[in-house]
Amino acid sequence: MKQKIEAVIFDMDGVIIDSEAIWKRAEQEVFSSVGVELSPELCEFTEAMTTAAVTQFWYERFPWKEKSLAEVENKVIERVAGLIRQEGKAIDGVERFIRKIKQQGYKIGLATNSPALLIPVVLEKLGISDYFDAIASAEHEQEGKPSPAVYLSVIEKLGLTPDACVAIEDSPSGLMAARKAGMKTIAIVNDAHAKAEFGIADLIVNHYGELDLKTENY
Repeated sequence: MKQKIEAVIFDMDGVIIDSEAIWKRAEQEVFSSVGVELSPELCEFTEAMTTAAVTQFWYERFPWKEKSLAEVENKVIERVAGLIRQEGKAIDGVERFIRKIKQQGYKIGLATNSPALLIPVVLEKLGISDYFDAIASAEHEQEGKPSPAVYLSVIEKLGLTPDACVAIEDSPSGLMAARKAGMKTIAIVNDAHAKAEFGIADLIVNHYGELDLKTENY
C-alpha cells in the first residue's frame, strides 16, 4: 500500500520567490567591489551553491585582501535581503497553492540552501509566514543540496517519514537532495530550462495552476 502524502516541503529561491535576478545583482555588486571578475558561465555554475560556497568559489579564483570571506558573504546576504524587501515577488500561483494545501490539511515545510537570515525576510515579504510548520537552512548543515541533510532536518521537525513528504524544487541539485532523502519530488520548470534536466522528478509542471496534490498518483 502506498504511503499517503502528508506534507509538502518547498525549496525557496525560484520555487516560492522569484529571486534569481536579485541574487545575480547582489553578487555582481558585492563581488566586483572586491575585484572579482564575474562571468555568465561561472555564475551559472554557482547557482545551486550555498552563499558560503559561492564566496569561497570566487575567492579561490580572484583572492581579495581587504575583507574576510565572512564579511563579503554577509554583504551579499544583506544586499539580497534589502532587494527582497524592496522588490521581492512571489512565484506566480504559489501563494494560492500554499493556502489551498493548508486548507486540505497538509503540513508545510521549507528547505533551502539560502542563509537562515533570508527565510523570514522572504516569508514576511510574501505574507505567508503563518503557513509553515517547519523550516531549515543548509547553512546549519555540514553540506548544502545536493546533500539531503536540509530535507532530513525539516522532515524530522515535521515528525514525519520521508515517504510521507513531497518536495517541490526548481533545480536538478535540489531534486537530487530530495530523492536522496527518500521523498517524492515535483519539479516546477520554467521556459528557461529543458525538461530533460528534470527527468528524475516524479512529476514536472510549468505552473502551480497545473498542480493538484489530491489527484496526483504517487
